[in-house]
Amino acid sequence: MRFSTCRVILFLFFFIFSVSVKAQDSSIIKWKNTVEKVSDIKYKVTFTGIIKKDWHVYTTPDTATEISGISISNEDSAVALNDLQIKTMGTFTDDHVWAKKLQTVTDSIIFIQLVTFTGTIPSAFELQVNYEVGAYESFFPESDTLKILTGETTIAVVSNRILVPSINIDKPFTDCKTSSASITDDVQSKGLWALFLLGFFGGLVALLTPCVFPMIPLTVSFFTKKAETKKTGIKNAFLYGFFIFIIYILLSLPFHFLDTLNPDILNNISTNVYLNVGFFIVFIIFALSFFGVYEITLPASFTNKTDSKAGAGNAVGIFFMALTLALVSFSCTGPILGSLLAGSLTADGGAMQLTAGMGGFGFALALPFALFALFPGMLKSLPKSGGWLTTVKIVLGFLEVGLAFKFLSNADLVTHWGILKREIFIGIWIIIGVLLSLYLWGLIKFKHDSPIKKLSLTRIFLATVATVFTLYITPGVTNTKYANLTLISGFPPPLWYSIYAKNNDCILNLNCTKDYETGLQMAKEQNKLILLDFTGYACVNCRRMEEKVWTDPEVYKVLKEKYIIISLYVDDKNLLPSSQRFTYIGKNGLERKIRSVGDKWSTFETENFRENSQPLYAILNTDEVLLSHPAPYTPSAKDYLQWLQCGVNVVDNKK
Repeated sequence: MRFSTCRVILFLFFFIFSVSVKAQDSSIIKWKNTVEKVSDIKYKVTFTGIIKKDWHVYTTPDTATEISGISISNEDSAVALNDLQIKTMGTFTDDHVWAKKLQTVTDSIIFIQLVTFTGTIPSAFELQVNYEVGAYESFFPESDTLKILTGETTIAVVSNRILVPSINIDKPFTDCKTSSASITDDVQSKGLWALFLLGFFGGLVALLTPCVFPMIPLTVSFFTKKAETKKTGIKNAFLYGFFIFIIYILLSLPFHFLDTLNPDILNNISTNVYLNVGFFIVFIIFALSFFGVYEITLPASFTNKTDSKAGAGNAVGIFFMALTLALVSFSCTGPILGSLLAGSLTADGGAMQLTAGMGGFGFALALPFALFALFPGMLKSLPKSGGWLTTVKIVLGFLEVGLAFKFLSNADLVTHWGILKREIFIGIWIIIGVLLSLYLWGLIKFKHDSPIKKLSLTRIFLATVATVFTLYITPGVTNTKYANLTLISGFPPPLWYSIYAKNNDCILNLNCTKDYETGLQMAKEQNKLILLDFTGYACVNCRRMEEKVWTDPEVYKVLKEKYIIISLYVDDKNLLPSSQRFTYIGKNGLERKIRSVGDKWSTFETENFRENSQPLYAILNTDEVLLSHPAPYTPSAKDYLQWLQCGVNVVDNKK
């Protein structure tokens, strides 16, 4: 079903400025039915819908507005639908949304659906009712999946709720000091800078590889000696560095278009099972290359073509020289870039994060060419190429193996295979750490290694770091309080994903559920607030919040005593039961197929909170009213506690 541009704009306008519908159940129509057996294979289902006060339902399709009217659908090939008969046709009235007369019904509506079965008659089946509702200046589509018991006179409703009208993201009940604007802007700013610095560090590491390091003095000397004047040489070297920076920025641009087409697409990419398993395989291949088993290079014809254009004019030629460097150094920079690409996408699923990381990487690669062109005397201080470059590659190889298992862990978590529980994952990292330590201490060697006469201070330092790190993570395989490795929280699987028996699957044994409707019912029964926790199995910052912030004694106490935590995993790949799968039409008019648990909760987040990053936290009361602005990743336990307590104070002040 396609929507016109006018309708998309109207959807956006009316959902941003429409009045909040405050109700215990946000469905505009409550359905019940009677079922009558017509023949051995045919049943007549009579639906009665009670419509909320001041709302109406559109009964018939309208081509101009693309209103589809009332329809019934199902995904079971053994159920055929015939002859939908609307008994309450309604009247033509002036519609404020569409500025024309449309046929609508208020108060209640009745219609009949004939159902024909092929094969065995099931004891129960599901039908999805699709319709559009409106108020004075509000309009949106709804759908309810109804479980129908054959031969019975009543039905049970399983609501496929996505949009909750009482959640008003623009006007929450109050505004805590740690508002979404201040937190989000600050955290996103820090997050982008952190990724830029991470990329910059990756670029510095890439400079020390055999593919790049020898190029620095050669390239700088080329520019300074070939130029007619020193000023021209410096300008060309700066231009060369600038083009390197731009090339790596350009590599991230396609992801911005993907992000625009679908806000969830990068998150889906980063948590895709096949992609994560693919990353695991590719990183192992990269690691073996670093270990000297073979060398990875791009096709010679490709690099030769770019190299041949390096002399085509001044600026154009310098650009192709920069592009040639990026291509010929791929065997060394590729694994580091792969780590950056996967890490950026997994962190938040955002294209800006990837651009920040790529920018940092390109800036680090470009910096020495500009710096040494400006101060050519510094070239003499560079260490000579030699065996130490091989050592750098070997160390990177060990790091690549560790990262490879991180991506296999992502796939394991989102699919619930159970093959890489937390202790097994940490055990593998311990083995990698032991081997890396032995290598740096000179106790094991690779075939391309130069003889070690004496350990350098740098190598001793790195060996010490590797040894201490390995000792630090060792308690992670135990079932003790020391198993919470806060320094690396987010990288291993979560604490509850363990080989040891746990009381429940709740984080830190808090009051939790993974379903919104269940959590809402729990909150009502226990008279507690709701903490919506939009999270992901592969979300690093989510684990950091749980293992660093939620474990703070004061934060933990408030969570335990005042909140029901509803953890909605947006990357859960488990398929919903067939009766709960449906197509949702969003506020922007786009159709979203809800097939998996993650599909449902990621759509729930974007529709109600206009966010697609994790973690995101929101406080609701039992009337489903948003009490304050949502909070994203908040590494300060003090700030997070203040935000949680603000929600509690709102409720206490109302009593």
